[in-house]
Amino acid sequence: MSTYTEISYTSGDGLRLYARDYAASSGPARLPVVCIHGLTRNSADFDELAPEIARTGRRVIAPDVRGRGHSAYDPDPANYNPPVYAGDVVKLLHDLGIARAVFVGTSMGGLITMTLAMRHLDLIAGAVLNDVGPVLSKKGLARIAGYAGRCNVLSTWDEAAHYLKDINACAFPGNPDAEWDKWAQRAFAANDSGQLALRYDPKIALALQTGQLRPTSLAARMAFRRLAHRRPTLLVRGALSDLVEPDQAAWMRRAAPAMAYAEVPDIGHAPMLTEPAALDAIRRFLDQLP
Repeated sequence: MSTYTEISYTSGDGLRLYARDYAASSGPARLPVVCIHGLTRNSADFDELAPEIARTGRRVIAPDVRGRGHSAYDPDPANYNPPVYAGDVVKLLHDLGIARAVFVGTSMGGLITMTLAMRHLDLIAGAVLNDVGPVLSKKGLARIAGYAGRCNVLSTWDEAAHYLKDINACAFPGNPDAEWDKWAQRAFAANDSGQLALRYDPKIALALQTGQLRPTSLAARMAFRRLAHRRPTLLVRGALSDLVEPDQAAWMRRAAPAMAYAEVPDIGHAPMLTEPAALDAIRRFLDQLP
């Protein structure tokens, strides 16, 4: 079991938000790490990675982005977008007195990190982009739009595990049943009626379902270049990814030749970052930073 402190804080527009705080092990003080999850996920996705990083002497903060996990749902779905999410991260770090950190962003978390690079580059000491970038595959976006926000409540934990396996087995073909059970505990919670519901507001997916999230944009490409040219950056890609396919990864590597790169074999979108190839790359990357 990982050990963390629960943080409750208020966004600039008054929502109650949540984060996990993993204390650093003893040793010289090092820059903290902020881990930001993907679209339909939550901070529990980092319950194995965060302790690994904390053991290297870095404090780890893992927020639940608004509308997910223990964070409040937004009454205005238009606020479910990276600039608003980035503002919430800025507020969290301000409240914690953190002036600079290393960011690890999975999928949507990477888009939030790139948004921060445009608005608050001073906060970023380095960044890990987990299977995401400014150019994305239409194939992966369509697959995610096909399931995000569309699951009804379920009756048993077995049903929850089977649901997650159905939508993710293409990306994690080697996952044993025990892993899907673990994922279910992270992704679902019992509601007042005793049924199991996903731990996010279905409205978070509206932008994706309505085509507002495009595969690329000038703003996204500018944000990526600003981040990867001015801060140490590592791209982690799942070898089976349908969101960052070889063409998109090649574009990113051409646009940022100094960017570090790691590929996780036999995994799609998005690596959990505890796979040996990913974890080794992250350790090497962090070793180079204060």
